[in-house]
Amino acid sequence: MRIVIAEDDPLLREGMAMLLRAESLDVVAATDSPKAFLDAVDTEGPDVAIVDVRMPPTHTDEGIRAAVEARRRRPGLAILVLSAHVEQAFASELLAGGADRLGYLLKERIGRVEQFLLALHRVAEGGTAIDPEVVTQLITRSRPDTALERLTTREGDVLALMAEGLGNTAIAERLFVTDGAVHKHIRNIFSKLDLPPTDRTDRRVAAVLRYLENPRGRT
Repeated sequence: MRIVIAEDDPLLREGMAMLLRAESLDVVAATDSPKAFLDAVDTEGPDVAIVDVRMPPTHTDEGIRAAVEARRRRPGLAILVLSAHVEQAFASELLAGGADRLGYLLKERIGRVEQFLLALHRVAEGGTAIDPEVVTQLITRSRPDTALERLTTREGDVLALMAEGLGNTAIAERLFVTDGAVHKHIRNIFSKLDLPPTDRTDRRVAAVLRYLENPRGRT
């Protein structure tokens, strides 16, 4: 796995590089600006990019914009975005083009090495990794969606775990149910959210986006 890091904090940048190299992963570049990052994407041909949301010069959305440009230049590049805080617009923007090979983690998660590495491998293998804290905070900040309110408690639990990037087997293990039960809950979720089968839309991604943008109210 060839990895490029884009992080302007030198301690965090070098710390991540050392951590990943200690895990026998190939960090081919550790950059401190969007331009240097995109240059590395062009020259190094990485499999995965770890990108800070806020980078120079304005420390607003340069990292997100650089990640989008990197995917344009290198289709299929896995992106793991890091943020110091939950930023709803960035989380939604990150998933708007599809959830494959994408992740959004809070920087504090890096200190939990096993979880950080699990998320990295998940996006590298084509999956999605959304920080559980991101999901939790989006729930409390967003307005309710009446369609989401039709979900049962267990269906809501399944959708929340889908939003974290878990596959059906992992969801079944987390909830102590069978794979068949998870499949049934997901079919019910699609039905209640009015997501019929279509070649144009990945229903799983569409359901997760609905959840992140308008999670159902909970008591």
